Amino acid sequence: MLKMEETDFNDILDDWFIESLKTYKDLHVYQLEHPTQVLEWTSGKTVCVAGFSPSTNEILELHLPLKLFADDNKGLCAERDFKVVHGGLTDGPVRVLRHVPGTRCVVTNDGLTSDLQVWSVGGDNSDVIRLTGRVEGRKRRSVSEGGSFRIAARLSSRVLHGAQSSDVQLTQLISGQILYALETDSDDPLSSLQFVDDVVFLAGCSSGNVYIADTRTSAAPQRHPPPASSGESVLWWTDVSSCSVVRLSSAGQAVISDLRNPAAAVSRAQLDVQSGRCNPDVRASWAPALDGCIAVSGFSGAVQIYNTSVWQTESREVQPLFEHRGHAVSSQPGDDVFVTAHVWHPERPRTLLSAASDGSVHVWDWVDQSAASC
Repeated sequence: MLKMEETDFNDILDDWFIESLKTYKDLHVYQLEHPTQVLEWTSGKTVCVAGFSPSTNEILELHLPLKLFADDNKGLCAERDFKVVHGGLTDGPVRVLRHVPGTRCVVTNDGLTSDLQVWSVGGDNSDVIRLTGRVEGRKRRSVSEGGSFRIAARLSSRVLHGAQSSDVQLTQLISGQILYALETDSDDPLSSLQFVDDVVFLAGCSSGNVYIADTRTSAAPQRHPPPASSGESVLWWTDVSSCSVVRLSSAGQAVISDLRNPAAAVSRAQLDVQSGRCNPDVRASWAPALDGCIAVSGFSGAVQIYNTSVWQTESREVQPLFEHRGHAVSSQPGDDVFVTAHVWHPERPRTLLSAASDGSVHVWDWVDQSAASC
């Protein structure tokens, strides 16, 4: 029986590999010693990862394979592997990690407290990622009281952070000064925290509520309730682009709203996901260089790409434009592998990076078969 299962597994892997020759422009894999929940670009060619085990973890900056960036004569480029360029050790888990734009610093949170850890990535011509400081959160409490910690970073070393709608604050990292504190009358656990521009940010809550706040004023933030659902108890995740908001529920419902009026639905869809087994790290993210497309992960071992521009006002079941199944297909039989993180490349339209619970990291550039067949 074991021999037959191994044969079937190899057949599935072979079939997927042959299929991938047509469906991917590029596909490169890397194996971490321990899985990561964070993938954060530090440049267009480097990314930070870190483990989340209870004790000591590696925090690494990886350089993507040079072959990925060889537009011509890829076959002549010998560099096909990820390379570790900087590294360090943490004394606890890393649940959230954000690069501070314009610097060689990253900010992390361990998921245990509301404090931030500040790291220098290869400063002073060193190959070490070194802890350089800490920032206290707004509330001295354990994050286990509710909410997943979220961080957003902007130029001038300004960082938004918090776990609930009532404890979000904007901190200047260099001085430690609190520049703004979100004042709300609820303790909604956060599912996202993002800058819309230099002064406005969006806080998405797992209840579906969205707060939009202007850090230049002390006026109360605008609160936008979730769109009407089918009545079941669901959790919501949020992402924002320059003009649109997407909310994704644990039941696989996706709702698009105009940023100027997030309470109203512009279009809806029921995604083709395994809604019964989503994990806390479900993610929906807008493509920065591909209009109308979102990537979805956290429901299984796959990352799905959807084209929201064809969705309608009434919710209908939709199929993904593309599905990256590499993590699940290449895992061992019986392993319940799920995607722990994904991120779009900031400039390359169809390039994404994804990580899974087995420690695998993939960078892939997918082919739009619908466009290729036209």
